[in-house]
Amino acid sequence: MKNIYSIEFHTGSKEELLPGFASDFPYIASRVELDKFMGRFVPWHWHKTVELFYMESGELEYCTPKGKMVFPAGSGGMVNSNVLHMSSPQGESEKNIQLLHMFDPSFIAGQQGSRIEQKYVTPVITASQVEIIGLYPDNPVQAKVLDTIRESFHLFENDLGYEIKLRETLSYIWVQLFAMSRHMLEEKGDYDKTNNKIKLMLVYIHEHYAEKISIAEIAAAAFSSQRECFRIFHDCLHMTPVEYIINYRLKMACHMLAKTQETITFISHACGLGSSSYFGKVFREYMGCTPIEYRRKWQDNDIKRQK
Repeated sequence: MKNIYSIEFHTGSKEELLPGFASDFPYIASRVELDKFMGRFVPWHWHKTVELFYMESGELEYCTPKGKMVFPAGSGGMVNSNVLHMSSPQGESEKNIQLLHMFDPSFIAGQQGSRIEQKYVTPVITASQVEIIGLYPDNPVQAKVLDTIRESFHLFENDLGYEIKLRETLSYIWVQLFAMSRHMLEEKGDYDKTNNKIKLMLVYIHEHYAEKISIAEIAAAAFSSQRECFRIFHDCLHMTPVEYIINYRLKMACHMLAKTQETITFISHACGLGSSSYFGKVFREYMGCTPIEYRRKWQDNDIKRQK
């Protein structure tokens, strides 16, 4: 199980990049130390893989276009395939560790078109009304599933039959989640065009954040009007397009400050934030420190982790 301090994304999108994810075994396990993430949050993103998690310590808030859920230590859940989401640790100083199974639905569905896929997998991963399934220890049924999820991280890659045991365990968990979600699956879930449109708009921003971007250009990327663009950002991300652009540019600036030795002036222009004086003003406003202070803190953290 790999320790994770940050996540990377495919170029031109916000679909998460999963190093070590193999076509012949589409699965990875991670131990995510969220309190050590730059900015202390995981930005808006999505992935085809299913995200099954257990909170080992701390408290984590997940946000989706439809709402928020909080997961304290001992709880867990499942984020459905292709669901737009972000997460952030709650509490400034608390250690925040999340254990994650990330797997392609085919890992448990088997061959495309199989009965298992049609009967148990496709109905869940295509249900727009099923974004996150929460599991909490005060519910006896959910507590048993949480025990199984927690124990599943004790399977070791070098053990005989590891791959088969893992798929068997994840399949068992999936059946329990399927049973819990049946009432949601019975609800009428209309195809959500807004979900696709917000993703197209985000991809456009991620590809052009270093340039001047107009609302008209963002809207056109999703074949929408400017008015609809504002509405979609408000409904899905609870912010304006301009606020998202600034947030994203600052996120990229944070990455460059922590991972490169480029000058502040270079970074401010490379991230579309203009002059270094404006960059410093906006950065302090959003991050509570100067770019130089941020660089010193996170580059020091990288040195400590490498020791």
